[in-house]
Order: sequence, then C-alpha cells, then structure tokens
Amino acid sequence: MRVALFTETFLPKHDGIVTVICLLLDHLAKRGIESIIVAPTTADNLGEQITQYANTEVIRVPGVTFPLYPQLKAGPPTYATYDRLKAFKPDIAHIIHPVLIGGFGILMAKKLGIPNLTSFHLDISQVIKHFKLGPVSMGFLTSPIDMMTRFMFNMADYTLAPSRLIQRKMLDMGVTRVGLWKRGVDAERFHPRYKSEAMRYELSDGHPEDTLLIYVGRLSPEKQVTQLRAALEQIPGTRLAIIGNGPYEQELRQYFAGYPVKFMGQMTGEPLSQAYASGDIFTFASASETFGLVVTEAMAAGLPVVSSRVGGIPDVVQEGVTGYTFEVNDVAGLVAGVRQIASDKTKMQQMSKAARAYAETQTWEAMMDEVIDHYARLIEVHQRTLQLI
Repeated sequence: MRVALFTETFLPKHDGIVTVICLLLDHLAKRGIESIIVAPTTADNLGEQITQYANTEVIRVPGVTFPLYPQLKAGPPTYATYDRLKAFKPDIAHIIHPVLIGGFGILMAKKLGIPNLTSFHLDISQVIKHFKLGPVSMGFLTSPIDMMTRFMFNMADYTLAPSRLIQRKMLDMGVTRVGLWKRGVDAERFHPRYKSEAMRYELSDGHPEDTLLIYVGRLSPEKQVTQLRAALEQIPGTRLAIIGNGPYEQELRQYFAGYPVKFMGQMTGEPLSQAYASGDIFTFASASETFGLVVTEAMAAGLPVVSSRVGGIPDVVQEGVTGYTFEVNDVAGLVAGVRQIASDKTKMQQMSKAARAYAETQTWEAMMDEVIDHYARLIEVHQRTLQLI
C-alpha cells in the first residue's frame, strides 16, 4: 500500500495536528506502508524546512504568510507537485483537514483515479471568532467557513472525526459520511517517572511547595489561557506554568504580569515529558478543540485535569475520578475544579493514579491501525467499483 498525505501544517512547526501526523507516518513505516506528504513551508524562524521525515518524502508547497497566524504560510500546490505525486503512484490519498493544500489534494486524488479520505482536525469556524483583523472581529466568517467545510468534506469518499462531539457537529452541518478516529497517547513518553525536582523548581519559578498548574498548547486567542488567571487570584498558593508559543504570547505576558506565572516557551522531547510529570493539575480553558491531545498526555503523566468541555475531552475525563470539566467560559467552574483538587492532597494523589491508569488503555497503535483499516476498505471498494464499470 502507498499513501499520499496532504496537510496545511507540518514540521518544523509543532502542534497537536503535527504530532498526530508524525505518529501516523511512523506507524505507516512500522507496518511497511510507503508514504509521501505534501506540506506548506513555514515561517523561517521556526527552523529548517525538512524534505524528508524518516522514510517519508516531504513535498513543500511555497506560499505567503497567513496574517492571522504568522507561523503559517498558505499557497496552492503546483503542477510540479502533481507530477511528483503521480510518480509516487499512491493507492489512496489522506487529506489532513482540507483547506487550500488539502482541497487541491482531493482534486489531485480524483485526477489520479484513487480513493481519498479526509480527517477533521481543527474547528476553524470556532477558532476564527477569537481573532481580529484590526478592530474588526472575524466572527462574521463563521457561516462561510462552515459552508466551505461542508463542501470540502463532502467531496471526499469518507471522513474521520476525532470525537463523538465533532462527529455529531459534522453530521449536523451536513457532512454525509463521517466515522471516528479517536486519539491515543504515548504512555511511555508521557509518564510519572519523568517527574523532576529541578524541572518543578524551574516551572514554579523557585516555589516548588506551591500547587503548580500546567498549561500546554498554542498561545492563541481561542485557547482562552487568560481565564486561568482566576484560579491564581482565588486560590492561595497556586502557580501556573505556560508551555507553548503562538501569536498571542505577548498579550498573555502583559495580562499575567505581576502574577505567579512562568512562560516556558515551546518544549519538546524529554523536557516536555518532565514538565508534564512535575506539575500538580493540568488546566485547560479552550473554547474549541477537535480532541484535546494535550489532556491525554497530561493524564499519562499522572496529572488530574480541569478542562472546558470541548472536543474529545468529555470522552476521556471521568468527573471526580480523573478530573473535572466545565462549560466553555464557566470560569467559576474552572476555579471550583482546581480548588477541589488543590485543597485535598490525598484526592490529588488518587486522581493522579486514576488518570495514569486510564491513559494506559489508550494506545496510539490501536488508533493508527484503525486508520489503515479504513485505507484498505476504501481501496477495496474503489477496486470493486472499477470492476463494475
């Protein structure tokens, strides 16, 4: 089997989507499946534009900087892209949330006469509400974006949603063929054994005895990191470590000035594993998620979770056992969840063990094998259809 992938974001940028793509490429190689990926260039300050990821060739698409998110560049694939794709002779195309590159990817797959599969990774219509172009809110684009999303995904032979919540939303939106591709976690990479006194000292800015809240993710408006300040204001002895980068970083630094907050920047590899494991509670107030991969990573590291009820989070957080959830923008609910855990160290330890136990049941290997099964099914259906023509 030979798989061509198309994505709107890739290395050297790091985010939840890129994490899933890399895990998928690794798993395809492990199963002896050849792959190629079409991806955009990224901002120069992010690092080298790699043209090879492990065994996978990376075809870069040039573009212009996206004004709302300077780390991204957008541009359509070219005839040269199509020629390289055709030479690869893929059996199926997997489009990671089609927009510009992915939209052309669907058309290329149809031109090549191969089946295509799309997967949903970012609720763009919800994200855009939190951005402004000058003084103007971008919320007026919600309806057109939903229309574009419906059109793009209905062009595909089949679509995979990351959670039941998103699956229902897509069906309600009018996308007709939607299955599930849930997310897993690497329970060896994210593990309580990575707990480090030195890392905790750094995350807590020299106050390791305080209750340490952890946030990991993009620093962009829809993540609503600002809401975490309420926990610091209302619960004595709490501190917050913010891990990640993004277009909202400077605004957040100003907003948290004078508060017990440490900005750690982008972290990867073992330092990230240590950071998760060295905290006490994972806090997440996002207004929109397709799944919320960082939540299961935190649970694997042994952190109880206090999170908004978005994406796949209601599927993985058991109320009062592994954490607490609250409705989007319910800041009082966020504070109440943090307070219930922080005020009872015994309960915190129990929830930590329960979070870790749950994460151990959520393996990436099983989730990725399900995707390969979808590939095989679509290829088989396509071949049968050709035989009938």
